[in-house]
Amino acid sequence: MEKISLPLSIIVAGALIAGGVYLNGKMEKDRELSAVEKAREGGLAGSSIERILRPLDENDHVLGSPSARIVIIEYSDTECPFCKTFHSTMNTIMQEYGNKAQVAWVYRHFPIAELHSKAPREAEALECVAELGGNSKFWEYINKLYEVTPSNNGLEDLELSKLAALVEIDKAKFTVCLNSGEFRTRVEADVQNAQELGALGTPFNILIDTKTGEHYPLEGAYPYNQLKQVIDLILES
Repeated sequence: MEKISLPLSIIVAGALIAGGVYLNGKMEKDRELSAVEKAREGGLAGSSIERILRPLDENDHVLGSPSARIVIIEYSDTECPFCKTFHSTMNTIMQEYGNKAQVAWVYRHFPIAELHSKAPREAEALECVAELGGNSKFWEYINKLYEVTPSNNGLEDLELSKLAALVEIDKAKFTVCLNSGEFRTRVEADVQNAQELGALGTPFNILIDTKTGEHYPLEGAYPYNQLKQVIDLILES
C-alpha cells in the first residue's frame, strides 16, 4: 500500500494544482479579501489541514454516506457565482458517485460579507430550514436558492421565505427563526474554520481520502471533468 499511496498523492496533488492554475484568472475577484488574508497571516502557518479542519459532527449537512471513500467538505458563499457553478458540478458528481457510497458532500458556510453582503443572512436561512425541516430539506432549499439567485447580491430578501414555502417549510416559523439571528454564531464558526484553513476565496473545499487519510485542498470551482479525474484516481487505488 505504501508503494501506491505516495505516487497517488503526488498524482492527485498535481491534478489539483493544475486545476488551481486553470482557475486562477477566474478567481481573482473572490481572492481580494483583506480580512481573510489578515486572518491567515496571523494564524496557523505550518499546522496540518487535518489538525485545523473541524471534524464532522451532528450539525453538519451531509449528502451521501459519511463512510464514503471520499468526503468533500465545501466552504461556500451562496452569492458567489463560482459557488453556483460548482454547486451544479457537485450535484452531477453526487448523481454519479453518491448512490454508490463512493463520495459524500459536506456543505459549510463561508459567506464573504466584504463581497456579498447578503450572503451571511442567506447562510442563516439555510440553517433555519435545516432546523425546521431536517437534512433533506436543507439540500432541497440550497438547490432552489442556487437555481434562482443571479449571484453577486442579486437575490431579493423576500425570496428567502418564498423558497422556504416552496420546499414545504412553515413560512411563519422560518421568518421568526431568520429574524432571530439564532444561527449567526453557527455560520460565523464555519467562516472562522475556513479562515484558519487559509481559504482566500470561494468555493474552498477539502477533499479527504478516508482510506489513506490524505487531505487535498481544492481552491476554486473545479470543472466536472477535472474533479472526476481526481475522484477516479483515488477510487482506483
